[in-house]
Amino acid sequence: MMVKDPGEWLRQAEYDYETAQAMHASGRYFYAVFMCHLAVEKALKGLAQRRSGEIPPKTHNLIYLLNLGGAAAPETVGRFLVTLNQASIATRYPEDLARMQTDFTAAVAAEILQRTREALEWIKRQS
Repeated sequence: MMVKDPGEWLRQAEYDYETAQAMHASGRYFYAVFMCHLAVEKALKGLAQRRSGEIPPKTHNLIYLLNLGGAAAPETVGRFLVTLNQASIATRYPEDLARMQTDFTAAVAAEILQRTREALEWIKRQS
């Protein structure tokens, strides 16, 4: 995807966050987590593009994108991005569906949704 408008990244991030909420509401908890990662990834790509003027690289690494955007995240956001980065590998390529459903419960996904909302709000304030 070659997005030319940095604002488009943020619009898509919001859409993906709403999709994460829908996945949570329907009981698809690990997909909610996957969509949270995608939302944050797109928001960080928008930040990086806005600050550099260049289309960001195709990567899913949130820490790399954060650094590319040149924003110093508060410790709570930075730690969450590390956690979300790790969760994305498991949710993107699940090896064991039953284990994913055990690991990513409604409560776990709800916490990730809340922290994603906080991260998205912080990213928006950096733009």
